[in-house]
Amino acid sequence: MWAEGKVRISDIAEELGVSTATVSNVIHGKTKKISSQTVKRVQEKLEERGYIPNMAATLLAQNDSRIIGVVIKNHEKYEGQLLTDPFIASSLNYLSDEIERNGYFMMVKKARDIQESAKFASMWNMDGMVLLSFCADEYQALRDRIRIPFVVYDGYFENEGRICNLRIDDRDGGRQAGAHLRSLGHRDVLCLADNRECMDLLRYEGFCEGLGFPADFWQIPMHKQERDRFYQERLSQLRRYSAVFAVSDYYAVELMRFLQRSGVNVPEEISLVGFDDGPICQQVAPSLTSVWQDGAYRARTAIQLLKRMRQEPGFSGDFLTSVRIIPRESTRALLSPAAP
Repeated sequence: MWAEGKVRISDIAEELGVSTATVSNVIHGKTKKISSQTVKRVQEKLEERGYIPNMAATLLAQNDSRIIGVVIKNHEKYEGQLLTDPFIASSLNYLSDEIERNGYFMMVKKARDIQESAKFASMWNMDGMVLLSFCADEYQALRDRIRIPFVVYDGYFENEGRICNLRIDDRDGGRQAGAHLRSLGHRDVLCLADNRECMDLLRYEGFCEGLGFPADFWQIPMHKQERDRFYQERLSQLRRYSAVFAVSDYYAVELMRFLQRSGVNVPEEISLVGFDDGPICQQVAPSLTSVWQDGAYRARTAIQLLKRMRQEPGFSGDFLTSVRIIPRESTRALLSPAAP
């Protein structure tokens, strides 16, 4: 390990095959005329050589810190396991790749209150933020308080400007799930969600549309122990359904494991469909049918929008991403498939 005091710009430049001026400009944040790939190579070498403490202080003192913050609401339903939630973990993975690919650094924060984002952004002089899972009325309040650009994942609010909202087509995802089960001959179907608002309501409404008739709806408790009791108390009722659509992969997989422990075979007795199509869908047996969303595309779009918002401070908008049902082993035909 090199001592920080012995690191010379000329050594870094020679090893990378760039000029000393290029290395110096990266250190001092003068990167407008340097490619993002070169900036990344220099930053990685500076970090390898132990120069990061000085470099961080330099970045924070400039207009462009090259830091993107990702702030996620630490809702009680995650029960202290926010970052292990399949959707959150998958989103962070894609965002990390895209942020790094564009020559930025990612900083992640869990927050109970969205206003914590303002202090977080100011403390690190961030170039932008991506916000996940906060409530509708919180985004505009934050927008009125800070100037840096931010992109919202799945916001359900009246966009008054200066916010870019990246949503997925929840209603169509639910519709595709319903149409899939209908094509397999299912008529006794159930939808599970922990609320009946925003994206979950859209998924349920789309589900009914795809089925062609109203599905039963159960609002399940937010805490796992309470859900276990909820399912146990209603096991006989659950057995009456031939298929269940859960509005997230997490709830679908959890129900699958409960049913299997209770001696109910999936999909022979009950077919299951989830939503998001995270890696967990192919890590369980049977593999889970789910509604796929393109996490890589979403992350890429988020960073592109942040860049545009920095160039055009008044830019804003709502952007909808398409989804697609991915049939797997957890669903099967009940009878002869119904005509479309």
